[in-house]
Amino acid sequence: MPTSEIIIGCMSWGKWGKQFSTKEQVELIQFCLENGNSTFDHADIYGDYSTEAEFGKAFVESGIAREDIQLISKCGIQLVGEARNNKLKHYNYAKEYIIWSVENSLQNFKTDYLDTLLLHRPSPLMQPDEIAEAISELKESGKIINFGVSNFTPSQVDLIADKIPVSINQIEFSLTHYAAMQNGSLDQMLQKQIQPMCWSPLGNVFKNETPQSFRIRKILNILSKKYAVSNDVLLLAWILKHPAKIYPVIGTTNKERILNANKALEIDLDLQDWFLLLEASKGEEMP
Repeated sequence: MPTSEIIIGCMSWGKWGKQFSTKEQVELIQFCLENGNSTFDHADIYGDYSTEAEFGKAFVESGIAREDIQLISKCGIQLVGEARNNKLKHYNYAKEYIIWSVENSLQNFKTDYLDTLLLHRPSPLMQPDEIAEAISELKESGKIINFGVSNFTPSQVDLIADKIPVSINQIEFSLTHYAAMQNGSLDQMLQKQIQPMCWSPLGNVFKNETPQSFRIRKILNILSKKYAVSNDVLLLAWILKHPAKIYPVIGTTNKERILNANKALEIDLDLQDWFLLLEASKGEEMP
């Protein structure tokens, strides 16, 4: 699966964040590619269903060859907003909707295929057979290359994988949100060779003033001198140490922070330093 190990999350590029102009998006796409970050993570809902099309316009203007980047998008969530006439937020995984959603994303991106399609969140009403039919048709027509899920539990992954292979699960994972190491998610991905991706990889370390974040930052400040990198790099290196080979999806649009994130690929945290950070997060020694 040709994917950069540090994935660029695009949720905040448009209406839900920076509101970049086409020119600014072109420059950022080119910058990412020049520095080895060739994979861009989207979802149809970003920017109230507007960010994909804005990115697609910028991609065309960039002149970058399609085979030089990888596009991830997600479908399934139905938002309440100006773009769609929904009464409430809900999920839709009907065969016709999945196929329509992918075709709509392709039109937005000005391309004829997605490198990866993910089901954005599990629905209690999803029909595995119907999902499998949609994905099979999309793969056979060349409209998607890889198929996966996002925010699915191990049993939900199995439910879908029993009908159609699942190659990716994008989950929340960080030093402050490490439940995936306890609930079987990462064990399953390692065992079944499912590629883990994780969103919000820095967790709440810099967002919240809590005893947990204080303990973590105290250790990070010590280790940052040892490894000669910033604290955010160490948080990514902690994730990359896991044997499941997790690919972090970083949400920053700051060029310096993107370059910093790439430094994590060069760091192999010492075993005891890895556990030292986990201990700081837990607030107690390992059992």
